[in-house]
This record gives sequence, structure tokens and C-alpha cells, in this order.
Amino acid sequence: MAITAGMVKELREMTGAGMMDCKKALTETNGDMDAAVEFLRKNGQAKAEKKAGRIAAEGIVKTVVKDDKSAAIVEVNSETDFVAKNDEFQGFVENVVNQVADSEAADIDAFMAEPWAADTSKTVKDALVEKIATIGENLNIRRFERVSEENGCVVSYIHGGGRIGVLVAAETDVVNDEIKKCLKNVAMQIAAMYPKYVSRDEVSQEYMDHEKEILLAQAKKENPEKPDNIIEKMIIGRLNKELKEICLLDQVYVQDSDLTVAKYVDKVAKENGAKMTVKKFVRFETGEGIEKKEENFAEEVAKQMAGN
Repeated sequence: MAITAGMVKELREMTGAGMMDCKKALTETNGDMDAAVEFLRKNGQAKAEKKAGRIAAEGIVKTVVKDDKSAAIVEVNSETDFVAKNDEFQGFVENVVNQVADSEAADIDAFMAEPWAADTSKTVKDALVEKIATIGENLNIRRFERVSEENGCVVSYIHGGGRIGVLVAAETDVVNDEIKKCLKNVAMQIAAMYPKYVSRDEVSQEYMDHEKEILLAQAKKENPEKPDNIIEKMIIGRLNKELKEICLLDQVYVQDSDLTVAKYVDKVAKENGAKMTVKKFVRFETGEGIEKKEENFAEEVAKQMAGN
């Protein structure tokens, strides 16, 4: 069968693959468009496997909120910041976070195995592999979380174009623009100050005992002459200081240093006749905990010259 320019164009628009790759796929499959798409998918998968060893530590975090009651957050990684800003990559991540919001998958493996909402003939993993082949970088759907609050609302905040994403859920009997603005400010606080817990109630006794042990050793080393009862008071003071840093509600509110976050939330609740309690937050930062590959440009050029 003769392969026409129109057929190549159509296949290219369907798959995003290169012109010569499309022509080869159509030739190999005797002009069968569906078979050619499958051919390219298989070829794309082979390319993706070669790229899988490369470190994907850039990327973006995206969030979606539905009816103020539920939300999803996802981190998808790329190898470079350039790709992270690419419209095609951004659109893919948008599809991923919307699917996460509607999914019942409990973990990444289950999510990757479910049908891709945009084309249920594929799995999420298939869609990712195709995107890797099209974009030409290793990509990774790293993590996601869903948050819901039936007796209140959920708000989201994205910082730095997707560098950091935050969800905050609060139980409140009043949901209006002022309440949502308050929670958005709390989300900004979380993005900036990186708390680990909502309140001291969430801090485990195991964590407290561990920190006390460390602080006791530090205090005794710094003040060997002080009696145990003084050392004990010093430890309590230092532990309280640490808790004020890691517990959201104890933190100094960054937009008004006269208030803690708890007092700011109470103030806005009172002004709106509401009973409001921050119940949960999720904070994702792109590339958090991923070891980035350090590139040495001069070394790379030297290697290329030596290889010629």
C-alpha cells in the first residue's frame, strides 16, 4: 500500500512521534493506522526504558479542588526545568491530577495500572511511557494524595509555578470567601515554613522521648556543672521552642508576627461567626528527597573530545 503524506501527518498528530518514525511505522504495518500507533507505542516504550535510568528530579506539583469538599495533589517529575515548563508536560500533569481526584487507587502501583481516563484502551503507565517517548526525557509520576472534608472545606495553594503545592482541610460550619482566604493564607504559611504537624496532639510520644534524649545530651555537654533540675527545665524550654517550629498552629503567623497561626485562624473564625478547626494539610515540594545528578560541563566536553 502506498504511504501518503496525509497518512504520515495524521499519524504524527495522533501520536506526537517524528515524521520519519511515522513513515516507518506505516510502512512496517502496510498502512494500517491502528497497527502503526501500536508500533510507535512499542518503539516508544523501548526508548522510555533506555531513559528510565536517568534522574528525574525537576517537574511540577499540581492540585485540583472539587466543590470545596475534596482535592488531590500530585508530583510528576522530569529531568529538566525546561521540560517542566513545557505546555505538553503541564497538560499531561493536569490530566494526571484530575484522574487522581476521581481515582480510588491507594498507591502509585494501583494508580499506574488503572485505565487512562483520556483513552481507556491504555493504562496510566502506557500514557506515561508514550509521553516519555514524545517529550524525550525520563518522566515519573512520583506521588499523590487525596484530601476531603465533608464538614467544611479544602483549599489549595501553588507556589513558584508548581515548585511547592499545598492542600489544607478545615472543619468549619461557615464556608465563605473570608474563610477560604484565611485557609489560603494558612496554606501559604505551610509552603513557606514547612511544619511537620498540624498541632502538638499529632506528635508521637516516641518522637518526644527521642528529642528529649538528644536535648539532654546536648545540655549536659554544654553545661556539665548545672544540676539535673536546671538541665530538665532547659530541656523543656528547648523542646517547646522546637514544637513551635514544627507544629503549624504553634508557629508565628508570617503575615502578622503578633499572632500564632492558631490565633489567626480563631480571629477569622470569630469575625465570621464560625467554628473552624484545621484538620489536615499536605505539602509536596518538587524533587524533595531525590538525589540530583551534578553535571560538570567542562568534564562532559572533555569526555566528548576524547571520544572523537
